[in-house]
Amino acid sequence: MKRVWMLAQVLSVLAATTAQAADSQFLSYVRTKAAELRARDAAPESLQDWQQQKTALKQHLTAAWGGFPKEHCDLEPRKLGELQRDGYRVEKIVIQTRPGLWATTNAYVPDRAGKLPAVLCVHGHWSGAKQDPVVQSRCIGLAKLGFFVLAIDAFGAGERAVGEALGEYHGEMTGATLFPIGMPLSGMQVYDNQRAVDYLQSRPEVDGSRIGITGASGGGNQTMYAGTFDERFKAVVPVCSVGNYQAYLGAACCMCEVVPGALRFTEEGGILGMAAPRGLMVVSATKDAPQFSVAAAAKSIAAAKPIFALSQQPDFVRHTIIESGHHYNEPMREAMYGWMTKHLKGEGDGAPIKEPEIKPEDREMLRCFPGDSRPDDFITIPRFAGQEAKRLAAIRPTAKSSDLWIDLKEERRAALEKALLGASTSFVKNVPEAATAGDKFTLKPEPGIELLVTIERGKNAAKVVILLDLAGAEPATRSELAVEVRKLGWNLVTLDLRATGSLALAGDKIGNAPDHNSAEWSLWLGYPLMGQWLTDVRRLVDVIESRFEGKPDISLIGTGSAGLVALSVAALDERVTRVAAVGSLASYVTSEPYRGQHLGVMVPGILRDVGDVADIAALSLPRRIVIANPVHPSGKPLTNAELGPAFDSGFQIATVNDVGPKFNVSAGAQAAAIIESLGN
Repeated sequence: MKRVWMLAQVLSVLAATTAQAADSQFLSYVRTKAAELRARDAAPESLQDWQQQKTALKQHLTAAWGGFPKEHCDLEPRKLGELQRDGYRVEKIVIQTRPGLWATTNAYVPDRAGKLPAVLCVHGHWSGAKQDPVVQSRCIGLAKLGFFVLAIDAFGAGERAVGEALGEYHGEMTGATLFPIGMPLSGMQVYDNQRAVDYLQSRPEVDGSRIGITGASGGGNQTMYAGTFDERFKAVVPVCSVGNYQAYLGAACCMCEVVPGALRFTEEGGILGMAAPRGLMVVSATKDAPQFSVAAAAKSIAAAKPIFALSQQPDFVRHTIIESGHHYNEPMREAMYGWMTKHLKGEGDGAPIKEPEIKPEDREMLRCFPGDSRPDDFITIPRFAGQEAKRLAAIRPTAKSSDLWIDLKEERRAALEKALLGASTSFVKNVPEAATAGDKFTLKPEPGIELLVTIERGKNAAKVVILLDLAGAEPATRSELAVEVRKLGWNLVTLDLRATGSLALAGDKIGNAPDHNSAEWSLWLGYPLMGQWLTDVRRLVDVIESRFEGKPDISLIGTGSAGLVALSVAALDERVTRVAAVGSLASYVTSEPYRGQHLGVMVPGILRDVGDVADIAALSLPRRIVIANPVHPSGKPLTNAELGPAFDSGFQIATVNDVGPKFNVSAGAQAAAIIESLGN
């Protein structure tokens, strides 16, 4: 028993060491890439220089958020109830931010005459959203101090969640449904908050020239982006949320905080600088998470200060530090009251103001749609993503002839490469380092990344199968597909792609996203994890070409989410002669959260700029394509009857090019049949 216990201890240490090494490798890689991207950052030399930078920064942000509607829809505000309280009332109001998309809000209206300054209160990841006592407290405090207050539920949270009960989380694979359509949650929130300003300016009680915004945690993130981007906000107070992008690498943040590719064009100091010359106060807690630490925030504030100085308002940026954990507590609120009073009322010097007596409501009392009374057709994040995806499909050019397809194919391949590798990255064929000469060797596809590759030699020297599984090389080698490959005497190649299998990061899984953190950090770089996997496989193909005589016949098979990796590699690399996706996502289009998928394959804008899974697969034609046992975004297998509608665009492309038999789609296929159809 003692020996068994000792062996278990040794294995535990080895497993921990392997996990730490994997974490160290990938995290070191992304941190190095991030540092390289921002290595040349410098303070603007003049106000004119900054104005040019600011214009470019706003353009980059707008593009990263997928753009905003050119015309605003009517807000059509509806009051659904009211609570009368001592010195103020609370109105329950819904406003339309986009056609058919309704935001649930509470307006705290002081019993005071005349035009009032207003504050938009955006919540963070508190379970009650705008109804949470933490959020209510600052709304009540502001109202009692004479501010008109609007509290808004963030898209996907509170009363705007997938379900009707409070407490639902809008991150991981729910928020991920917005990435393929190119409209990340961070941008959706910015636009919602801009429409909230439109509503505030429509209220007769509000002085539309005196509006502030504040929030903590995820709400502080909204505050930073909306408050600096929209210059109608005259006072901006993000709480327990400001750090710097490079500090996010190594931490788990929500999808609502991600701005895809932000590190390619700015650091957080540039975002803060956009607030100048308006009043910006950053509130940090001494015991917060590393990404929101006092030190991380100080770096960004230091970068913003020269911009405030150039704008002739050096005192309009302040860093307030509170002895606390992650919160929006009374001292933080009192600091905010003083800042809002100075910048929206023109009173005082911004010093903290004592909080009036606060008595939060029962959460259910504030709901616009109490219980299960929300309309059945209420648009949630996945429903919005599904509607937008269908709209994009309806306007996507189709291949009505082989001549038209030639042009479309080149456009889509270029768009796919850009989406996967980033605007300033392109693949250059270059045989990478291989540490050993044998059939088990270390592949170095990029500086800082090392992958273990195994080649099982078969009797048929010309046939090579690369088998990909994001669970790792070990399950791939034990799969029925591997068994069938060996039966045919083909060469079998397996590896752990970066941040997968034995290289998977400890704690990478959050909720339904098995690769949450590694995928999220990659998005900040503008180099999606699927693009990195693409690089790994293409570098592997380089090595295979150098290790097999003649021109090897290379088949690429991906199972599960790796099927999308395989289809993308084959679409861009004609050295892959056959490709198969087995048990993989049939379509990015969904009206419900993804299940059984990897976050790493949710590439920003892929549906908008390239097309759906069938369109990506068709880019490999006239080479053989096998799609076996595809699944719904929910993870449920498609039936035979559902195959046609799901892959119609692929079938159409194959038909107009007279290569229909090359595009093979089936449900319920066994491993032997899959390998046979791939080889024919």
